[in-house]
Amino acid sequence: MTDVLHRTGPRTVAEPRRIPAPWVQRPAGLCYGGDYNPEQWPREVWVEDIALMREAGINLVSIGIFSWVLLEPREGEYDFEWLDHLMELLHDAGISVDLGTPTAAPPAWFWKKYPQALPVTREGVTLGAGSRGMASPSSPEYRRAAANITEQLARRYAAHPALVLWHVHNEYGAPVSESYDDSSVAAFRTWLQARYGTLEELNNAWGTLFWGQKYGEWDEIDAPRLSASVSNQAQRLDFRRFTSDALLQCYINERDVIRRYTPTIPVTTNFMATNCLSADYWAWSKEVDIVANDHYLVAERTDNHILLSMDADLTRSLAGNRPWMLMEHSTGAVNWQGRNIAKRPGELARNSLSHLARGADAVMFFQFRASRFGAEKFHSAMLPHAGTGTRIWREVLDLGDDLKKLAAAKGSTVTSRVAILWDVESFWAQDLEWRPSSDLNHRERIEAYYTALWQAGISTDFAHPEADLTGYDLILAPALYLVGDKAAANLKEYVHGGGNLLVSYFSGIVDANDTVPAGALPGALRDVLGLEIHEFLPLRENETVTLSNGAAGTAWSEEIHPGTATVLSLYLDGPAASGPAITRNTFGTGTAWYVSTKIDGADLTAVVLAAVETAGIKTALRPPAGLEVATRGTGEDTFTFLINHAETDAEYPATGRDLLSGETVTGTAVVPAGTVCVIHTVKGK
Repeated sequence: MTDVLHRTGPRTVAEPRRIPAPWVQRPAGLCYGGDYNPEQWPREVWVEDIALMREAGINLVSIGIFSWVLLEPREGEYDFEWLDHLMELLHDAGISVDLGTPTAAPPAWFWKKYPQALPVTREGVTLGAGSRGMASPSSPEYRRAAANITEQLARRYAAHPALVLWHVHNEYGAPVSESYDDSSVAAFRTWLQARYGTLEELNNAWGTLFWGQKYGEWDEIDAPRLSASVSNQAQRLDFRRFTSDALLQCYINERDVIRRYTPTIPVTTNFMATNCLSADYWAWSKEVDIVANDHYLVAERTDNHILLSMDADLTRSLAGNRPWMLMEHSTGAVNWQGRNIAKRPGELARNSLSHLARGADAVMFFQFRASRFGAEKFHSAMLPHAGTGTRIWREVLDLGDDLKKLAAAKGSTVTSRVAILWDVESFWAQDLEWRPSSDLNHRERIEAYYTALWQAGISTDFAHPEADLTGYDLILAPALYLVGDKAAANLKEYVHGGGNLLVSYFSGIVDANDTVPAGALPGALRDVLGLEIHEFLPLRENETVTLSNGAAGTAWSEEIHPGTATVLSLYLDGPAASGPAITRNTFGTGTAWYVSTKIDGADLTAVVLAAVETAGIKTALRPPAGLEVATRGTGEDTFTFLINHAETDAEYPATGRDLLSGETVTGTAVVPAGTVCVIHTVKGK
C-alpha cells in the first residue's frame, strides 16, 4: 500500500486548506436542517416532507449517506434517477444539498465478491456484513470501490445548482476502527518502514529487548493481536496511530476524487470530537474544508449541558477558531444508550443554541423524518412518528424562527485566553494495560477542570501540546501522560516566555514511544514544574487524604521533592503525609502549578481560579448556577448567549438588544428557567 499516511517526524503544522468565508455562500444565513433518507418512503411522502421543511425554515439537508446499494445495485451498474428527482425537488423548494458519498455502507454484492474486506477484531474474529462503517480501512478492494462510486457522484452532480457541500462517508471509526485483517497488517508494515526507516530504529523505539521481542525482518512484525499477556505497548500505540492515518487516507482518497470535479465546493466529514478516540482529529482537521461534528448527550448525566459545551469548544478549536458545523445531534432521545432519556421541553433549543454560541454556523439533526424500520427506528427526529401535532415538531418550528433572528451572528468568532491541552495519542497510551491505578482517567480530569472554568463563565479553547500557545495567558494540562520532545520544548518555551501552566497528576510521564525518560519523573515537565516525583502513591478505593489548605484528595498521591518549586499545600495524612501536594514554580518569566492529587468541586475551582487570576485574566461576575454564558463576535458586533439550564429564573448583567425577544435590555437580563437570551451589542452604541 503506497498511499498510507505516515509520520516521519513531528506532526505537520501546515495551515489547512480552507474555502474562503463565508464557507457556504448558499444558503444565506445560518444553516438549519439534517439528514434526510427519502429511500425509506414512497415518493409522494417526499413532496410532503419538503413542504414541511420549508415550513420549518430548513435550508440544508444531507442526503445519500447510506444509499450505495440504490446508486450502484450491481458492481459497475448505476441508477441515479431517484437521486436526480430528489435533487430537483429540493432545488425547486430553495433547499440546498449536502451530498453524501455512501461509502459507510457497502452493498451486499460487495461483501459477496470481496469478503476479504471485512474487518477482523484483535481476537481474530471476522465481523459479518449487514451493519455500517465496518470495512477494513486498508482494504484495496474497498478503497477502489469507494473511489468509483464517489467519482460517479462527483461527475454527475458537479454542476447541480442545489449542491453546496460534500459529505464524505459517515463517522469514520464508528463502529469499527482497528482491523487486524491481512491488508491491514501489510499496510502497517509499510507505515512502520516509513516512520522508522530501519528495524534498528523500530526496535529502539518499541523497547523490544524487553521480553525478547526484537525483530530481525519486517515480515516478522504482526499487528498487536490479543496475546497471552500484555502486548508491546509501543506497538499498540503505533497501531492506533496507523489506524487513524489509514482511516484518514480513505477520506482523502474520496475527497481528492471530488475536488477534481468541484474544486470550489467544500468537502467535509463528520467528526465526533470528544466522543470518538479512534482518530487524531488535529491531523484530520487539516484535511477538511469545514470542520463538522456530531454530538449526542450522555442522557443520564445531569451535567450533560456542560459536556455539550466542552464538545463544542473542542470542535471550534479543531476548526482553528473558525465557524464550524453541527452536522448531527438529536431532537430528543437516541436509541443506543442503556437508558435513552428524552429531552425535556426547551432542551432542543438550549442544546442547539449552545453549539451556536460556541462558534457553529449550522445546526443540523439526525434525522428529518423518524424511521419506521431498521436499527434506528427509536431514534428521535425533527418529524416524529406522531407527526406535526407533537411538541418536538413545534420546537423544531420555533428553532427555525430563532435561527432566522440570529442570522447576524453568522461568521462571528469566539475569543479565549485559556486553553486545555487535548492529545488523543496521550489518551491512547494512558489507556493501555498495567497502569499504576485503575482510577487514572484522563477524560474525567479534563471534564473536572473544564467544568470549573465553565461554571466561572470563562471561555475555553482546546489545544494540542505541540501547537502555538502564545495567544493564551493560561494553559491547563489536566491529563497529559505522554509528552514527546516537540511538545516538551513547546511547553518549556511557553512558560519561560511568560505563560502560565497548570498541570495535574500523571502528566509528563512518558515520551512519544511510551518510554519513561531518564531520571526522575515527570521527565519532560521536571524543569518547568521545578520538582521531582520519586514514587507514585495511588490511594485505595474510597480513601481520602487531607491537604493543608483544607482540600480533600482522592484516588492518587505522590512523593514529591521540590527543587525550585514553592509548596502551596501539604498532605496532612495518607501515604504522602507531610509531603508537598500542590506547588508553584517560577520558570523564566512564567509560572507553572502542579496538583498531585484528585481534587474536585470548590477545592479544584479555587486552584483553577488562582491560576486564572495570576495569568491576569479578569473574570466577569460568576454566573448563577446553571446559567451558561458564551460570547461570539466580530470587530463591531458582540453576541452574548445566556442559556438557562436551571429550573429557576436567572439574572445576569447585560445591555443591548435581545435578538430572540426583540426587547432592549438595560443593565440586567432576566433569563426565565429553561430559556435563552441572545444580547446583541454594537461597538460604540
